[in-house]
Amino acid sequence: MTPDILMIEDEPNIAEAVRFILTREGWSLELHDDGWGGMAAIRNLRPRLVILDLMLPNRSGAEILSELRAESDRSLAETPVLMLTARGQPAESAAQADAVMLKPFANDMLCEQVRRMLE
Repeated sequence: MTPDILMIEDEPNIAEAVRFILTREGWSLELHDDGWGGMAAIRNLRPRLVILDLMLPNRSGAEILSELRAESDRSLAETPVLMLTARGQPAESAAQADAVMLKPFANDMLCEQVRRMLE
């Protein structure tokens, strides 16, 4: 089954918290914790939304996002992306994202943003 959301986040506490919050709202979520496998997971799973951490091991979220936007398959390239970033990280790194949220974020704000992006 295709997940509604694919999240690529290397901080286990954040990933599990987001999984709990979003699955409680009824969305299916697949987690990945590494930049190398992230793009392959996007291609294989074709989620409706990608939540992508900017700072990842091995490959940054900005690199994954850039590769996603360059995909020849337009439906894949246009997958909505919500970029998560720590305060103080440069916003230009996330310029190709559809939305950006600063960590830490409020649970209700995350749910509202995801709801908007999946509609």
